[in-house]
Amino acid sequence: MGPARTEPAYAERWWVPASWWAFAAVMVASLWFAAEHAMGGPGHVVGAVAAALCGVGLGYLGSTRVLVDGTGLSVGGARAPRATIGSVLALTTGQARALRGPAADATARMFLRPYISRGVRVEITDPTDPTPYWYVASRHPERLAAALERSRATWPDTD
Repeated sequence: MGPARTEPAYAERWWVPASWWAFAAVMVASLWFAAEHAMGGPGHVVGAVAAALCGVGLGYLGSTRVLVDGTGLSVGGARAPRATIGSVLALTTGQARALRGPAADATARMFLRPYISRGVRVEITDPTDPTPYWYVASRHPERLAAALERSRATWPDTD
């Protein structure tokens, strides 16, 4: 077979919901208003700094990408080569809640966002890695799981 595919079979970005941006805007506006009335001119600096910090923080939360490509799975800067990916399970909301809480393994890698209620459990089969599985939050867990299953079945093992 030919070389491993490099275009993503699946890509998702964990965008922060608009409601979080709206809440942050209301809170920053309240702070800005209070600081301006309490301090005068310097209050504008406090408001501008708060707005910048909220924008950077929410932008950072929404910058994480989940990719499945010819080399495996990546979540942000973390990589799981396709040769180390075992069974994959798209989780229901209840299963995801349990796996994030009482059923969680303390040695698992958890890639979470509080505004994403579902996810995928990805078994890690690397004998040198003590991580039993990755929990990967996803708005489309069935599509992510299907892409991972297709990658195991169709891409040649060149690792």
